[in-house]
Amino acid sequence: MGLDDRILELARQSLPDATELLREAIRIPSDYVDRPPETGGDPSCGLSNHEGPRLEYLRAKIVELGAVDRPEDVSFDAFGNLCWTVQDPDDGIAPADKTVIFFDGHTDTVQALRHRWRETAGGVDAYDGLVEGVELDRDFLRQELGYLPPDDEWNHLLWGRGSADQLGGVVCQILASRILLQLKSEGALRGVIVRSFATVAEEDNDGGGPMYFMRNELTGGGPEKVPDVLILTEGTGSSADGALGIYRGQRGRMQIEVVITGKSCHGSMPWEGRNPLEFGGAILAEAAQRYRDGVGFADDPFLGAGSRTASWARLETPSDCAVPERFIFRLDRRLTAGEDPQSAIADVDQLPTVAAARAAGLTVEVGCPTYDQPTWTGYRPGNRQIYPGWVTPEEHPAIAAAVDTYRRVVSPLVEGEGTEGAMRREPRVSRWVFSTDGVGVPLPVDDPEIQIPDSKGWVASGPFRHPAMFGIGPGIEHNTHKIGECVDTRELAPVIAFYARFPSILRRS
Repeated sequence: MGLDDRILELARQSLPDATELLREAIRIPSDYVDRPPETGGDPSCGLSNHEGPRLEYLRAKIVELGAVDRPEDVSFDAFGNLCWTVQDPDDGIAPADKTVIFFDGHTDTVQALRHRWRETAGGVDAYDGLVEGVELDRDFLRQELGYLPPDDEWNHLLWGRGSADQLGGVVCQILASRILLQLKSEGALRGVIVRSFATVAEEDNDGGGPMYFMRNELTGGGPEKVPDVLILTEGTGSSADGALGIYRGQRGRMQIEVVITGKSCHGSMPWEGRNPLEFGGAILAEAAQRYRDGVGFADDPFLGAGSRTASWARLETPSDCAVPERFIFRLDRRLTAGEDPQSAIADVDQLPTVAAARAAGLTVEVGCPTYDQPTWTGYRPGNRQIYPGWVTPEEHPAIAAAVDTYRRVVSPLVEGEGTEGAMRREPRVSRWVFSTDGVGVPLPVDDPEIQIPDSKGWVASGPFRHPAMFGIGPGIEHNTHKIGECVDTRELAPVIAFYARFPSILRRS
């Protein structure tokens, strides 16, 4: 058997382990969310900065399943990311001459909204999955989700918060690591170093984990520390165009915070105060209308147009019968090619409704907030909430290697010619609509502390540079963050096979 066939065989055999691992990774928060903190409970278990129990489980399983050679090859960094490395130290190639590949997948999820699952989706729990003896509300789920297979194929679906976003990708990283070690003697790891990261706090602070390890791992390190390619294991399925795309870019993202401070007074005498909620409402309405009209937004033929939406708010008021003192809201701004954070902030700061609030005596501050929530290990990131977009050129050797890998070990596992969100035999190269950890990878081109050899083939983009990046992972992008989130387990074995085959394909190319 050649390496393709051996990897395909082991990937198929890995499916039961992958399914069990994913089901338990989804379920773990149910042990904590309903218990009081004094007895070890955590109502936020599994969310950003509360990933500890899930990560401890994954670390133990990495050792138990043989996804590392030695227990010391898997550990946590100070940020809280779970990190493990596989390589062949006996291949006769010096570490500095090896091709370095990073895999990245985040382990936190958004709020489960557990009660809503049971109320609307019927017999499925956000953590425990299918509820025995209770019917699923198939009509609701088909209306809610972007794509689901035909009813007679629902036995392949695994339900729960994080199934599509993106615990499935992390599980595939683990099983692919095991295959790489199993096939070490057959050349699967010859000349490569594969480092995997299961990151934290991505949902709250996109790219925070990669920001940490890219700056701390690479500073002062040799070529064996610098990635040639970084693969994001976020879901790359489209409800219209098919599962398991190869995604080579995404828009950037930032938070714009608007703080409006007025003057509080009794609600019966509003003329005595200055109401930040009413002026802030006008600002929100104008910002929304300008976005609907496309005023101030660029469009890119590959990445798509920039966007903006209100995403969070807080009101500081003495009571519900008072004029509030302060109104704070945030706008989620997606930045496409040709847009920059400073201009995005200025667009809001220069709105006529902002000028009107200031003219009325209110203070309006428009800027970008800093993310300072501690991770589950207590590390405080302290980064501004600006996350740059990125694109890897389609002609880059890494993309060609990804397409070759897909045809070798994904296509043979695809049955029939899928439609809508089903798997395709031919690779589909595209881009994400949403954001991924990739926004934390780019480094300033003028950073003198990090030396990047030209041989690494990094991509330059304005003030940033980054390794060739792309993603492929299980899960439909349009099914994430929704009631009834699920993943088709038939996508797991092809992804495992892809991750296990790509390193040797890239090294050869």
